[in-house]
Amino acid sequence: MAIIVDKVQKRKDIALSCKDIIFKNGIKDLTIAKIAKTAGVGKGTIYNYFKNKEDIVFEIVNILVNERNIVVEKQLSEIDSTKEKVKHFSRFFYSDEDIELRGIYKEFIAISLSSPDEEMIEFQTQCYIQHYLWFEKILQEGIDNGEICRESKSLARGMFATAEGMFVSSVSTNAIENLQIELENYTDAIFELIEVKK
Repeated sequence: MAIIVDKVQKRKDIALSCKDIIFKNGIKDLTIAKIAKTAGVGKGTIYNYFKNKEDIVFEIVNILVNERNIVVEKQLSEIDSTKEKVKHFSRFFYSDEDIELRGIYKEFIAISLSSPDEEMIEFQTQCYIQHYLWFEKILQEGIDNGEICRESKSLARGMFATAEGMFVSSVSTNAIENLQIELENYTDAIFELIEVKK
């Protein structure tokens, strides 16, 4: 009797088995042979589940982002202030707890910029929309609670994009010395403008 393989789970298992080597070494020197050895499968099996090594990075990011979203949603539900929620939302870009995902995300961004395919673009678009709507909801709740002025919502896209923009600048230049301080100072300054004064 043939063994039935859960292909979705097998794909996840192969990808996650490579998470540490991609985090530590990136994908530049990674080969399908190394991936197969790390996953404990044959090279042919890798090609049954992935188009190339970039596709493995895509799968890892997909898995880890979904796991992280569950954790962050719970954490945000335990924070009262809109300003602190916005700060927490940006923690991904500098917190130690997200260092592994952030490292793999950098690989994913590099792949997306240098050789994007439709699936990656769609994934990035869906992530952007999901996270942006989440961020916008945080601001709307702050408006509804009377913490921030209603015009604050028009700043949502700029505030949302600033965190990622500062992150990219911090990893690609020497211009930002401490990303956490920069993002927190930025958020504090914005909230000085948008908080309802009581």
